[in-house]
Amino acid sequence: MPEFITDEQFDHFFGDGFSCEAWRLESRRGYASDREDAAYQQWVRGEDPAVDPGRPWCRNISAQVAVGKAIRRVRIADEPIAEGQAYLLATGWANVLAGEDIRHLTRAAADELGLPMRDFWLFDSATVLELHFDQQDNYLGTELIEDPAAVAEACRIRDLAWPRAVVRAEFAARVLSGA
Repeated sequence: MPEFITDEQFDHFFGDGFSCEAWRLESRRGYASDREDAAYQQWVRGEDPAVDPGRPWCRNISAQVAVGKAIRRVRIADEPIAEGQAYLLATGWANVLAGEDIRHLTRAAADELGLPMRDFWLFDSATVLELHFDQQDNYLGTELIEDPAAVAEACRIRDLAWPRAVVRAEFAARVLSGA
């Protein structure tokens, strides 16, 4: 079992813990924490989930982007898109509005590139925070990884995924059109 960092250590990385870029790979079909949220339940019922663009995550994105930092992520999506992935696609506009660059890559394209099905953050091409989940998509904790070989592998994954991923709005339009 990996050694997990504290929530405070995790949060530090999204403020003073990086100077240029925070990059995320999301590979799961859904997250238990999303499914437990009231906004998710609203969305499942076909109601507007009333995503708060002023929530702490979005305020922090705006603050980091305002000082020249980049926050980017690639979300791997199934075809047809899984419910949890569709929820994140539908609500990701608030993160994008705050300044986060979210892109999507189909699972088939990710497989062709040989991308692993992992969830992690990469900070300044120097530090990896590997997110661990159980089989039911429950978050277990985050492992801090600074091993040069592991960091180089995360950079390789980013460099493969990022240029091939589709901007969120374009991907959403494709999903909605059935293309």
